[in-house]
Amino acid sequence: MADVADMASPPRAAKRRRTDFEPKPESPPQAKDASGEESSSDDIGPMPLLPSQAPRKKRRTLAHEKLYLAALPQGTKYSKSLMHRDTISFVTITPHTDFLITSSADGVVKFWKKQSVGIEFVKLFRAHVGEIRGVSVSADGRSFASIGADKTVKVFDVVTFDLIATIPLPHTPLSVCWVHRKGAPLPLLAISDEVNPHISIFDGRGESPTPFHILTNMHRQLITLMSYNPHHDCVISVDSSGMIEYWRPSGTYEKPPHVFSLKSTTNLFDFRKAKSVPISLTISPTGENFATFSHPDRLIRIFDFTTGKLHRTYDESLSTLQDLQQSLPTTSTHKLPDLDFGRRIAVERDITSKSPSPTIIPNIIFDETGFFIIYGSLIGIKIINTTTNKVCKVLGKDDSLRAVNLAIYQGAPKRKDLMTVEMAASSNPLLEEGEERDPVIFATGWGKQRFYMFTNETNISKSDRDILNEKPLTINPSGTSSTDLAKNKKDDLPTSCIIHTTLGDIHILLFPQHTPKTVENFTTHARNGYYNHTTFHRVIKKFMIQGGDPLGDGTGGTSIWGKEFEDEIVDELRHDRPYTVSMANAGKNTNGSQFFITTEKAQWLDGKHTIFGRAVRGLDVVHRIENVRCFKEKPEVDVEIVSITVL
Repeated sequence: MADVADMASPPRAAKRRRTDFEPKPESPPQAKDASGEESSSDDIGPMPLLPSQAPRKKRRTLAHEKLYLAALPQGTKYSKSLMHRDTISFVTITPHTDFLITSSADGVVKFWKKQSVGIEFVKLFRAHVGEIRGVSVSADGRSFASIGADKTVKVFDVVTFDLIATIPLPHTPLSVCWVHRKGAPLPLLAISDEVNPHISIFDGRGESPTPFHILTNMHRQLITLMSYNPHHDCVISVDSSGMIEYWRPSGTYEKPPHVFSLKSTTNLFDFRKAKSVPISLTISPTGENFATFSHPDRLIRIFDFTTGKLHRTYDESLSTLQDLQQSLPTTSTHKLPDLDFGRRIAVERDITSKSPSPTIIPNIIFDETGFFIIYGSLIGIKIINTTTNKVCKVLGKDDSLRAVNLAIYQGAPKRKDLMTVEMAASSNPLLEEGEERDPVIFATGWGKQRFYMFTNETNISKSDRDILNEKPLTINPSGTSSTDLAKNKKDDLPTSCIIHTTLGDIHILLFPQHTPKTVENFTTHARNGYYNHTTFHRVIKKFMIQGGDPLGDGTGGTSIWGKEFEDEIVDELRHDRPYTVSMANAGKNTNGSQFFITTEKAQWLDGKHTIFGRAVRGLDVVHRIENVRCFKEKPEVDVEIVSITVL
């Protein structure tokens, strides 16, 4: 039987004995459970992926990033700075027309024209009595508006750099925004004020001081910011509680149909949740995004325009800045010296405590592609790629400058109607110059009377870059005599103006050193639009032309003080020549608003009428008005003063 059994069973392999010299086969690694113990091989289910086996996340990249960065200024220090007489609040670049407009706290607006390299000063306006509260440029770059504490809106034609209208307002304005597309037949200007939560829409030509539409149900709180997106024909408005609304500036004034349907699906309520309010609102040139800077959380938020979804957030809060400074190693190039950091953080605290303020308007700007945001920070002007979420460059880090309000010009090449093969192949320096870019970032500085230009220049001389183009406004110390104060006031008064009439312009040279009170009365009325659309109601041939009466019959008009004021008779000024500008009156010390321009010598008026100016150009216009047909000294066809530009 044993033999049969042995034959039926398969032959067994000889059992091999493991020796100490043979390596022990490695067992596969055992997965561990949450407690750290090795799990049993009986466990059922998929095992987690080991960290070494996890696929690496792909870093976001921006195609042609180097090309986009080449279109931005390459210099890390400002190459030039220019002055106003007071702290500069706003810098604005006009699209398509290539003007830089700077506005300062004393109500002055300056126009500068962008050249192939650099800028050139064009014109100065004393636009407002007091601080400028806000500015706006239209989408076509042809119209510019400023609002001031003097309850007026000044409208400028950018191409002719001229003040074309003054719109008086019942209340002090809070925000202003042009809300029409390029090529629109009627320019529209939206304005909010500090009394009512309403948005008034005016004719941007200034032909009527009354708004033709008022939005009364858009917001419950005062509207502090507005920005227009011409790509979607839509306005974004922000109120003092942090609520954001979308609306169209025509038709039913409702939200466009192609954006989000419910606000609950957006991130626009984030400001209310964070108890913060945007103090800056900028729409990208492509119209796809908009950026805000809010107070007091100091967060920069970038939203998608159509969905209202939050795309990026950047924290510039003081606590974050301090934590970052402490966490950086001593060897890091981004770490500031303790003394320098302490000085800069003190400035940030000052900005935070005083924001928002008409003279502190921090903003976020986009480059022409919309992929980069640019803003002033503690360490300088940051340029951030929002696709890769990285800081590409910091400008002005080594300059003693805290940039606040920014504008950018990216110098698109001049288009040529015809480019032949021969022209393209030639080495003509004029053609090459036309194709060169001159990108510039303009920046205001915290508490500075200058604006700063960051360009492609890298070889910069610090001794030559700060241009003394203005005499700075000095603050009189306590104990200054009243005589000195009066002298300073005379120095600050305008010295010329242009009277725009329906028959042409008359240029007037003013005498503030001799007749300061009369010049102040006349120029303040002119700035406030008091003389706009008044007539030359009294014309006597071979003698004079008289105007300045809002009633148009010679019986009206008052001074800026609401009462008659005294004469300023000066022996050096006489009616010994034509084109003398004097105050009309009803007797001694009865000056109001009426004035006249002589067309002949009139010495018998000496000692009776205050002379405060002389016509120096547009003398033919004076004679045209003198020669109009009159009935009992009143022109049969009205000759109007359209407006007066004070220079």
